[in-house]
Amino acid sequence: MAETADDIGDRPAIGVVHLGIGAFFRAFGVPWLEDVMAAAGGDWGVVGVSLRSAAVRDRLGPQDTAYHCLQRGSDGTELRRVTALRRVLFLGEERAEVLAAMADSAVSLVSLTVTEKGYAHVPGAGRLDLNHPQIVHDIGAPDAPLTAPGLIVAALRRRRDAGLRPFTCLSCDNLPGNGEVLRNVVLGLAEQVDPRLAGWIAHEGRFPATMVDRIVPAATVADVDEVERRTGLRDAAVVVHEPFRQWVIEDRFVDDVRPAFEAAGVVMTDAVAPYELMKLRCLNGTHSAIAYLGVLAGKETVAEAVADQGFARFVKGLWREEIVPSLEPPPSIDLAEYTAALMQRYRNPGIAHRTMQIAMDGSQKLPQRILAATEENLAGGRPFERLALVVAAWIRFLGGVTEDGAPYDLSDPLADRLQELARSKDPVGAVMAVEVVFGRTLPNRTAVVDTVREAYDRLAGEGVQAVLEGMP
Repeated sequence: MAETADDIGDRPAIGVVHLGIGAFFRAFGVPWLEDVMAAAGGDWGVVGVSLRSAAVRDRLGPQDTAYHCLQRGSDGTELRRVTALRRVLFLGEERAEVLAAMADSAVSLVSLTVTEKGYAHVPGAGRLDLNHPQIVHDIGAPDAPLTAPGLIVAALRRRRDAGLRPFTCLSCDNLPGNGEVLRNVVLGLAEQVDPRLAGWIAHEGRFPATMVDRIVPAATVADVDEVERRTGLRDAAVVVHEPFRQWVIEDRFVDDVRPAFEAAGVVMTDAVAPYELMKLRCLNGTHSAIAYLGVLAGKETVAEAVADQGFARFVKGLWREEIVPSLEPPPSIDLAEYTAALMQRYRNPGIAHRTMQIAMDGSQKLPQRILAATEENLAGGRPFERLALVVAAWIRFLGGVTEDGAPYDLSDPLADRLQELARSKDPVGAVMAVEVVFGRTLPNRTAVVDTVREAYDRLAGEGVQAVLEGMP
């Protein structure tokens, strides 16, 4: 889809570098920055950085980095062309260019969507994993970083040495306290590389917390074909998303320099945590529940799963009995209305959000999405049987085979270890003993382990459908 300057029109100057320029940020952050600039001006064009693969760069390069968004809702599809993404770089081949972009004085914001594992942190502890192989590399070769924290440290060192102000680091990943986690891993790495740099970052840098929400399923060939029919252009980088979007950002930026986010409907606040916890448990938690139970039962998408009465009743009960009681609602949010709206989003027939896509990297996601609420409910004397069923479904999922015997590949940083444990004589006990996932406390809670084991046995003996239909 080669386009001329006349096709694209005036494009903003670069003000943002985004690490992890996958489908989510192209369907969420880049269009929203366009809306901010349309409403309030400014130059917040984006340099996107792909950390793992050249594929996104290679698809977007021939298109002058312009692409289309397909918004699919129950009332139809809307098409939007996005041009605020100015350049895409692949770290594996263009590290020097990446660091130069981040160190450029015109850039005041570096944002991230690198998934939980991209932070190279100790899950549950929120600190840098100094034994992580890529972190070991970044400590030994700080000018040739492989990780997002390594890139940030290297770029901030260049800025400090050049007498420039630091950029604001904006995590947009689904992590509790994502700003604090990012600050911890960056400072932890900087301490190893240059303690004085760590002090400068700690004093001058800013790491706002955020909450992001938009369902972005993987685009298909049919989506690409639809864009071509409607525009005459073959866009190799189409992204698909639902109509809903929500962005909550802690208003803490270096020198208060930032896009006028509020002009386009972003919630700027001093307290992101209530929004973050609401979303992590209500949306991400039930997404994980649907994913693990759904894969086992042969449900390919979220919409297909919740069209089933047993799945829908289970999700509603999980919200009502075990998730909502664990939350303090954010200002002006009615949690009953919020979860009812979530169910409508899940039922959106235009969004084919694959259960297997959501199920990836469960060892990184389960602690904040499911396990924290389980432990809180146990301590508060509240029920946790449905949460325990989700844990049991995940352990069953680790076996790599659906109930109908169809095999699938497990995508998880701990895949080999977890699969071996899941096939042991006591899979529940073996998997729940993995401290990096379950911590030290939960595996010693007999009531929890016994409840998970009972749920596991029921899933193995009766199957997902029968277990869900038998629940109140």
